[in-house]
Amino acid sequence: MRIAIVEDNKAVASGIAYRLQDRGHATDLLHDGAAADEFLHKDGNDVIVLDVNLPTLSGMQVLRNLRARGDTRPVLLLTANDQVADRVAGLDAGADDYLVKPFAMEELEARLRALARRKATALTRMLEQDGLVLDPAGPSVRVGQTPLDLPRRELMLLEALIRQRGRTVSKSALMDRIYGTGADIDASAIEVHVSRLRKRLRAHGFEIQMSRGLGYRLVRQEAD
Repeated sequence: MRIAIVEDNKAVASGIAYRLQDRGHATDLLHDGAAADEFLHKDGNDVIVLDVNLPTLSGMQVLRNLRARGDTRPVLLLTANDQVADRVAGLDAGADDYLVKPFAMEELEARLRALARRKATALTRMLEQDGLVLDPAGPSVRVGQTPLDLPRRELMLLEALIRQRGRTVSKSALMDRIYGTGADIDASAIEVHVSRLRKRLRAHGFEIQMSRGLGYRLVRQEAD
């Protein structure tokens, strides 16, 4: 899962990010309301953790703008104010859940898991390419009736590729999807995941092709 963390306290934001990354999630960190509003127009995050008190543009306005655009992604609001009226205002603005600071990291994780489950329930459409089927709600993968057991990051990589239906996906786009925008990760890391996934898929008739300088694409192997 890829999670956007919008929090002006950089220490708090980094603490959340490190915890979620340790659980295998990709994260994007933003510390300014206006920058977050622009970023959320075009990003690919699954869930948004949004602080209410942000510089330049409040978290509440970022949330209202998000919903006004028809964006239905789950949003978990963070605030230092535990007044009922503020919680009601946040939920009425379109938040899916509300967490008051200070909070236990375990509770944050539990609430994010709950939001992800709600989103997964709404996502009924399977992703399919030439008999390779990925269920984002599981997540699970199968070729025909044969299930494939893939690690989390290889699942994320496969999802990014299969969504493009054979079109090339840049290495930077794959890195952003798996690790989050601006993550301090060497480009060779994505090559390791591609290599491992390629070996798993070859046994089932699929190939990850590389176009040097352009990226990768998923194709069905031609029969001999």
